[in-house]
Amino acid sequence: MTEKEKMLFGKIYDPSDDELFKMRTKAHKLSQKYNNLYDDNKKRQKIIEKLIPNHGEGLYLQGPIYFDYGLFTSFGKNCYANFNFTVLDTCPVNIGDNVFFGPNCTIATPVHPFRWQERNMKLKEDGTVYDDEYGKPITIHSNCWIASNVVITGGVTIGEGCVIGAGSVVTRDIPPNSLAVGNPCRVIRQISEKDSVKYKNLY
Repeated sequence: MTEKEKMLFGKIYDPSDDELFKMRTKAHKLSQKYNNLYDDNKKRQKIIEKLIPNHGEGLYLQGPIYFDYGLFTSFGKNCYANFNFTVLDTCPVNIGDNVFFGPNCTIATPVHPFRWQERNMKLKEDGTVYDDEYGKPITIHSNCWIASNVVITGGVTIGEGCVIGAGSVVTRDIPPNSLAVGNPCRVIRQISEKDSVKYKNLY
């Protein structure tokens, strides 16, 4: 298996691999180019096509954005992310339709060894520095709202129709139609018709 294949399958891999280094560098440059353009600049869409080719219609990323690879992230239709959206997609990140992210959200698939003896940087015979890494995929199903400052960690699946409260750190699966908050994020209750805005005293 190549190091890329190992990475995508959640096996221990060498991130200093030349193919992976070139892919990351390209994604980082494209992210930076996107961030340097104003909201109404049509070049932004061309960058998105190169950075995140697997996306449906209506994707809008406010920026700044930060993608490790981009190629391993997919979006459904009509997705939106506010400021400072970070995706570390060393494993696949699958996002459904109509998923919205507040500012400062992070999706992080990488996992590092707990033992420092295995986590610290090592030196190859050729002088290249590397470390042992692996990752776990993340899935966010359709119609979810991910509020500001949420971190979603590797291996998590968030079911359809969920709301994840601001500042949450999601370390375990969240069942569909749940309101979940906290660090670690826990389900508070199910979302129902009683939550309709028609029952809110908005004015």
